Amino acid sequence: MSALYLGLISGTSADGIDAALVSFEPTIQLHASLTYPYPPELRAQILHLAQGDGRIALDELGELDGRIARTFATAANELLRKANVPASAIRAIGSHGQTLRHRPLLAQPYTLQLGDPNLIAEHTGITTVADFRRRDMAAGGQGAPLLPPFHAALLAQSGATRVVLNLGGIANITVLRSDDAHAALGFDTGPANCLMDAWAERHLGTACDRDGAFAASGVVDPALLKHLLAEPYFALPAPKSTGRETFHLAWLGGQLQGRALAAADVQATLLQLTSHTVAAAIQSNAANVSEVLACGGGVHNAVLMSAIESALYPTRISTTAKYGVDADFVEAMAFAWLACERIAMRPGNLPSVTGASGLRVLGGIYAAR
Repeated sequence: MSALYLGLISGTSADGIDAALVSFEPTIQLHASLTYPYPPELRAQILHLAQGDGRIALDELGELDGRIARTFATAANELLRKANVPASAIRAIGSHGQTLRHRPLLAQPYTLQLGDPNLIAEHTGITTVADFRRRDMAAGGQGAPLLPPFHAALLAQSGATRVVLNLGGIANITVLRSDDAHAALGFDTGPANCLMDAWAERHLGTACDRDGAFAASGVVDPALLKHLLAEPYFALPAPKSTGRETFHLAWLGGQLQGRALAAADVQATLLQLTSHTVAAAIQSNAANVSEVLACGGGVHNAVLMSAIESALYPTRISTTAKYGVDADFVEAMAFAWLACERIAMRPGNLPSVTGASGLRVLGGIYAAR
């Protein structure tokens, strides 16, 4: 068997840590995977900080960094236990960490992911690669999205234009115009599930709108939708990236001022916001697209998938599972791949996607004990 790598990520939804065990020779293969849930109080702390004003005591921040790292390490160890694979068989872990802030457009841009890789290396006994985004930002890039080169390696098809659509907390697209990774284009289109999840949690007490039932029970409000679409982010040209620091409940509250709408109607409108912005991004950047392949948690929302398909008609939309790639673990696989690229001293970014001044080797290496 070729070398094994383990990818770890918790996305903007912060619903848990996705872990994937992957090899890359002779082809990309997913050997085992799992989602390890955050303890409820830890998830609540992460979401409160990610969606709030960002104020936190230094001691609290340091403690949170350690708690997240230990949970990431536990997820990695649990995956190895499940797969019956010893830690000694893993060449490296690629850990994205937990994003709390992503501010690429500030005068002094920065991005912040928690989950101390020193602790992950110590508690797993496996060399850990982390801090993937900041080198690209240092080179003038957005630091995101980082998945397009992996999407190209995994799903590009010669002679055809494909779009890979990731429906996590934030939606992003990768436009694959050929089997040349350097021809890829990608950016964050805006919210996918983050607003819908937060609204469902507020009004239903659930972590998400299961199967889109809450949205399906409401009616889209055209005036609210028009107001939401006026958010300046949507009009920005690529390269661009975003997160909960822009799209959060306080932002939504501001949009709802003076509007007396049923909670279900707001949810229906948020779902339409996602489908509209995703479709507009694809139609503007991949007019001749032959196929859209979706991945991420949003693929389980049948109402959302149907809305996107209707907005893109007659373009076909399916999931990456059509080509044997588990739609729930594409991101975790990507960070295993980025770890592999870092160990091999190969660039992990695409300047055409992030806007960086050139190709860069991404991530720092934290050696196993």
